Amino acid sequence: MDMSVRSSAITPDIAVIGLGLIGGSLAIRLRELGLAGRIIGVDASETHAQQALERGLVDVVAPLEEAIGMVQVIAVSTPVDILRSLLPSILDRVDQQIVFDMGSTKTDLVASVATHARRGRYVASHPMWGTEYSGPAAAVSGAFEGKTVILCDVTDSDPDALEWTRNMYAAIGMRISEMDAASHDIHAAYVSHISHITSFALANTVLEKEREDDAIFGMASAGFESTVRLAKSNADMWVPIFRQNRENVLDVLNEHIAQLRKFKSCLEKENWEYLQELILDANRIRRIIK
Repeated sequence: MDMSVRSSAITPDIAVIGLGLIGGSLAIRLRELGLAGRIIGVDASETHAQQALERGLVDVVAPLEEAIGMVQVIAVSTPVDILRSLLPSILDRVDQQIVFDMGSTKTDLVASVATHARRGRYVASHPMWGTEYSGPAAAVSGAFEGKTVILCDVTDSDPDALEWTRNMYAAIGMRISEMDAASHDIHAAYVSHISHITSFALANTVLEKEREDDAIFGMASAGFESTVRLAKSNADMWVPIFRQNRENVLDVLNEHIAQLRKFKSCLEKENWEYLQELILDANRIRRIIK
């Protein structure tokens, strides 16, 4: 099989490794837009593999090594701890195939393949989208449209691999940004990872203090639901993210705790003027989030 993907006329066969929310949603969109020939699924969970087949997310499920030999492009969408150990072994097996990942942390990942002989075939990416749900059943069409994807350390990728990956993300409707892996992890800690920790903590606070499920259900407003929604996210995905981005998340968490102390102090001291100032300062986020 000619494994070259250097011609833009080729519609490649694509392996999606990890058939959960992100990988499954990508498979749906690639098929809808005709951006893939066959889609080969790889997943450690037989249940997920079967669900992906039943939903038509993939054409066939195959073992990893077999799938790599069947395709021209490999998309890796596993939890980041698995991804870090898996990526070097994937690059060991590729020839001219393009490999890109969709993980939420990047510094440890790119370091794991920095000296690999086929490093150029790999494009580090992070599509900034997700929900609190997981598995193939959660995959949806149009998930990435209008969202941002971060491409990291692009000068370390071969030009054809970078071009194909960039064009694919543009075709599924994503805005493309580029930065180094370390900067990505800092920014991700502020705009994504801290939101999940806050949501987990708020859910535990409510569950600890409000013992009656009916009261929570009956009184929960839309504001509470939107704030605590992320607390339903999968621990198997988020613990590895926090572990790999530990230092950045700790920095953000320390700042967040400092901000919470300011609000606490206002209430303790009945300093309503400063409380209003804090809220007005927070309102500036309207410039960014409509």
